Amino acid sequence: MYIIAKRFAFSASHVIGGLPATHPCAQLHGHNYDVEVELRAAKLDAIGFVRDYRELSVLKEFLDNNLDHRHLNAVLGHDRTTSEVIAKWIYDWCKARWPEVAAVRVGETPRSWAEYRPESRP
Repeated sequence: MYIIAKRFAFSASHVIGGLPATHPCAQLHGHNYDVEVELRAAKLDAIGFVRDYRELSVLKEFLDNNLDHRHLNAVLGHDRTTSEVIAKWIYDWCKARWPEVAAVRVGETPRSWAEYRPESRP
């Protein structure tokens, strides 16, 4: 199995709903998010790629145009704006464009991240 990954970044604010009022994430705050998309393929294309990294540049455009310096609650239309939810939302966007997408990771800090990776079926 061949695996490639590419990282992107955006900055955004959010408030996570459903938390006690005293929880820091229940307050308006923001992060400098890192997004990593992972693609997998059993075989390489005729050039020798899983997918040309340049083709992934549309994800940067999507993040810049839709998430960067935005309020995630407004973008997603709800207040469950956890890294887990954002990872799944970005995964769905990527998977609709590139069938090789295997996972998306979203990091809020250099030490914490959430990943959405569908269960593999035997």
